[in-house]
Order: sequence, then C-alpha cells, then structure tokens
Amino acid sequence: MDCLYRVVFLFSMFLKRHYYLIELQYLGFRYHGWQKQPDVNTVQRMLERTIAYVLQHKNFKTLSVGRTDAMVSARQTFIELFVDGDALEIDCFFIDFNNNLPPDIRGLSIKETDKDFNIIQHPKLKEYQYLFAIQEKFHPFCSPFMVNIQENLDIELMKQGALLFKGKHDFRSYAHRANEKTQTEGEILFCMLEENTVYQANFFPKVSYLLTVKGSGFKRNQIRLLMGVLIDLGRGKVDLEFIKRTLQPKVYNIKLEHIAQASGLFLNKVEFK
Repeated sequence: MDCLYRVVFLFSMFLKRHYYLIELQYLGFRYHGWQKQPDVNTVQRMLERTIAYVLQHKNFKTLSVGRTDAMVSARQTFIELFVDGDALEIDCFFIDFNNNLPPDIRGLSIKETDKDFNIIQHPKLKEYQYLFAIQEKFHPFCSPFMVNIQENLDIELMKQGALLFKGKHDFRSYAHRANEKTQTEGEILFCMLEENTVYQANFFPKVSYLLTVKGSGFKRNQIRLLMGVLIDLGRGKVDLEFIKRTLQPKVYNIKLEHIAQASGLFLNKVEFK
C-alpha cells in the first residue's frame, strides 16, 4: 500500500492544476462554522462533499476568503477551487454543483483564475452586518437571521457608540485571545447602526436594527465583541468614554467578555480590489 500511495502521489504531482473562483452564499444556522472539523457538520465539509460527488474524484482542494464561526451566515463570500487533472466544463460543473448542494448553500458564480491569484493575500474589503431586535420576544422563524434582546436598549446612544469605531485604532480589546505578537492595529472604514430597512419578512418584528461594519480585515470575534460592547452601552453598563478607552493604542488591561450571539451576524459583501 505504501508503494501504491507513492505512485499515486507522484502521479498527482504531474497533473495540470486549474484554478477557479466560486462566489457563494449560505445560511450558517445549522453549521458549526466554515472550517472542516471531525464529527460535526460545517460549510466546508458540505461543499467539498458536493464537489467530490460532481467531479467523481478528490484531486482538488478549496481555500476560503475567510472563516466564519458556528451559526454565522454569508450573503456573499468566495472560495478558490484548485483542481488537478482535466479542466472543468464550467457551465456544466456549476449547474451540477448547485443542484447537489444542500438548500442552505447556493453558488452565485464561477470563473477561472490562475496561479498568480491568491484569495487570502489579494487586497479586499469585507462588510459584515449584525441584525437584532429588542424588547418583545419575536417569532421563532426569526431565529436563524437575527438576535432577540428581550429588554429595552438605548438605541440612540448605541448609534453614537458605533460611530466611534470608524477610523484607525488599536483593536486589541476586540481581538479574541490576542497575545503580544498579534497585530491588532487596523482601520474600520464604515460603522453605522440604524433601523433595519434591508431585510423584511412578514414574521419579522415591526422594528429591528442593523449594524454594518466595513474594513479590509477583522480579527476573530471582532464584530461580535464590538456588538457586545454596544449592547452593554445600550444597557447602561458602560459609557462612550469606556469605548474610547478600549480603542486607545497599547491598552492591554481592558478585557471584553461580552461576545454577542453568532446567529445575527453575517458576511454581507466581499470586494476584491
């Protein structure tokens, strides 16, 4: 078996590699995040099972533009697909790929790239959104899309707090499990909390709220920590001055514990520069 494995490995080294960029969207409510993990269902696991079924081989690998946590969704995201061997018949592959994906994952587009494109290193902007409602308990059908905070929050104060995150800051307090080597300085290009007029359904509450955050990259749980401190601001547990202190350079003694629930968060848009 060892000799056979070496023959297969050497043969695969001489197969021509083809490169594709696939645009996707998915509802993350029933998945344990993006990345493959043993014994749990993830988005990457389902995608790769579907690709293997359509191609009828496993001479491929995938690379995502970013990893999402458990229950986090994506309205637009991308994977890079590397296929060794024959080139894809793109139109036929994409139809079969979509037809065999589970109903909560959908392919939006596919195009061929080349070895010079790197989905991780290529400059890009990411836009995240967080959807929530307050006070009265909402319809259970809302659960995959938004978070229910069953108390009154000072929304106007939270709107002021959201604006403080725009610009260049040290986001160490918003980087989960950061250490002294973690690069935490960054820039948020847009951060606004407003009443939701984008997402509507007849079972949604009459009023809900949407936080939109845009930047070139974010640390693990950064958006959920940001949302958590805004919720604490709306509850009166912290004030605007506290948020300003968390954004000061080299402030290591402010540890934020409130990570907002994941189900209200989704990757809304990815723009390659």
